[in-house]
This record gives sequence, structure tokens and C-alpha cells, in this order.
Amino acid sequence: MTKNAPRTVLISGAGIAGLTLAHWMRRHGWAPTVVERAPALRPGGQAVDVRGVALDVLDRTGVLEAARGLRTRMRGMTMLDGDGNELWRSEEMAFSSGRLDSDDIEVLRDDLTELLYEHVREETEFLFSDSVTSMEHHPDRVDVAFESGLRRSFDVVVGADGLHSRIRRLAFGPEEGFVRPFGPYVAVFGAANVLGLEDWQVWSRGDNGTYCVYPVRDNTESRVTLGFVPPEPLEFGHRDTARQKELVAAGLAHLGGDTPRLLEAMAEAEHFYFDAMAQVHMDRWTDGRVALLGDAGYCPSPLSGQGSSLALVGAYVLADELGAAADHRTAFARYEERMRPFVALNQALATENPDGPAPEESMERAKNAISLDA
Repeated sequence: MTKNAPRTVLISGAGIAGLTLAHWMRRHGWAPTVVERAPALRPGGQAVDVRGVALDVLDRTGVLEAARGLRTRMRGMTMLDGDGNELWRSEEMAFSSGRLDSDDIEVLRDDLTELLYEHVREETEFLFSDSVTSMEHHPDRVDVAFESGLRRSFDVVVGADGLHSRIRRLAFGPEEGFVRPFGPYVAVFGAANVLGLEDWQVWSRGDNGTYCVYPVRDNTESRVTLGFVPPEPLEFGHRDTARQKELVAAGLAHLGGDTPRLLEAMAEAEHFYFDAMAQVHMDRWTDGRVALLGDAGYCPSPLSGQGSSLALVGAYVLADELGAAADHRTAFARYEERMRPFVALNQALATENPDGPAPEESMERAKNAISLDA
């Protein structure tokens, strides 16, 4: 490496957190490399919310107006019981996105990642179909070995690789010490608009089971979320989709209404996600020249509605501190100092309100509880 070469950062994970970090590290004069296990951007997923100060991150990144153009357009929602009977409806709010007259936006996860990717692809090195297998720490670098056989050295490594982060495991140890399940399990998948919904969201809450369905892409498709609480923790492989679908079908088989139709759609779903509802709690998010970002370090769980906002803000703050500090130790300390109060408030949205959306005043406080200007 020549004396004037830019500092290098390896980012594991091409999701919202990793792509945003890549943009801001380049803006601060670093050379980012993003490694992603999947062969391309991961498709599918639920609609995600961008609220409060996270909107400012999108604005400063230069993609806010484009993101607003991609937002979901719900007219309201209906709540059903487990047999499909209507309990109530609202034209003022939807559980997934909050008040419909809010400036906050809800965007499909894959739409937002595609938008960010197009924004950074020309200035970032991407290593798809690969992953980190080992890291060797040195005072001046991290030597990284990849599954492909590639070996590289970086000034800093950042794990933005989600709830089951490999970077976290390599740097900090097994996930059992950090991942705290709540009890419920959730499945998310895309399907045809099987319920014929038109800009309208439907929720069902039955005995130990729930679902949420909403139309997307001009009502031509739908995204479905199914949830249930088993009597004891489930055993399954994180890549064993067939087994996961069996568990969901068994967990919701007792519910009526449209649940059987949704389970049929799930059986045919190509892009499918399943996992336990959980949070990540750690005493520190950094070790040597390695840092964790987003769900890898402080997943708030989907129950909070703030995972994407924490990812966006965390990426901005981490890049801001690495760009300003003379050394990574100072930057990492400042990153933790600035982010921890914000993370704590947003994680509390889930733990204090396990049965529904957080109160509006709690969300307003949490989503704005940090300044982007240190």
C-alpha cells in the first residue's frame, strides 16, 4: 500500500446498513469493499420503515426523493380475529407504518437496497457469492480470509451481516451470548395478491397466531407476514426453507379465515424468510479494528419497527467518526458513545410494547433521539 493510498474498509453484508456505510466511507475518503454471501442483492423481505432522523440520512445520501417515490400507499387497515371476523378498521393508520399522514415512509426492503446499491455500485468494490471465514488481527490491519480462497488485508472490518452475523461470531464468539429471543417466530414472503387487496392492509390476531397482508407494486403482488409462539424453542436450520415452512404451517394450522389460503401461498413462495423474534445486546460493538453495525450489533427486532432506521443512522455515525478521527480507536469509542442511547430507546419500543405498535409519543421520542452532527 502506498503512503497516499486511501484507507480500506471491508463491509460484510450488502443490506441497508452495509450499502449506506459504503457510500459514506467513500465520501470520507476511504476505499470500501462489500462482501455478500448471496450471488446478488437479496430479494424479497417485508416493507421497512424509515423514520425521523433516518430520513435525514437518506436526504444527505441523496436518495430521499427517490425513496419517497417508492413508498407504499396504504389507505388504511382492518383487524380480524382468528376466524376472519372484522374487529375494527382504521383509515388513519396502519400497524406496519404508523400514521398515514406522517412524513415517515414505508418502503419495500428490496426496493430500498436496490436504490442504495445503484447509488454506490460505481464507487464500491463488491464481492458477491463470498464470505469471511477468518480474521487475523494486527496493530495496523486485519488480515481476512474468504470462502473463495481470496486473502486480503484491510484497515477496518465492519460486520453489517444481520442477526446471525458471521463477523460477530468470529470477533466476539457464539451468538448465544448476544441474541435474546422473545418467543414468537415470524415468516415473511411475497405472493400474488391472493386476497384481492387494494392499497389496504389486513391483520389477523387469533389464539397464538397472527398474520399481516398488504398489496405492493400497484396491487399486483402482496407481502405476507405470519407469526406464532410455539410451546418451546424450535430446532431448524437457517437455510432449511422446507423445514421452516413445515413449522409455520403447523404453528398456524388451527386458525381459520384466510389463514389456509396464505399457508398455500407460502408453500409456493420462492423468496422466504423465517426466524425467531429477537434482539441483540452487547457490552461493546467493537473489538480491535472490527466493528458491528445494524442488526449484527443491536438488532431491535421487527417488533420495534426501527431496524432499518437504526441501520441507516448507525452507518452514517460510524462513517462520520471514522472520517473525522485520526485513529480507529477514537472513532469506535465515539460511535458507541453517540449510538448507545439511541439504540436503547429504539430497542425499548419492542420490549415495552410486545402486543402492538409503540405509543405514538414513544415512537416520536425514539426516532429523533440523536443528532447527525456530532
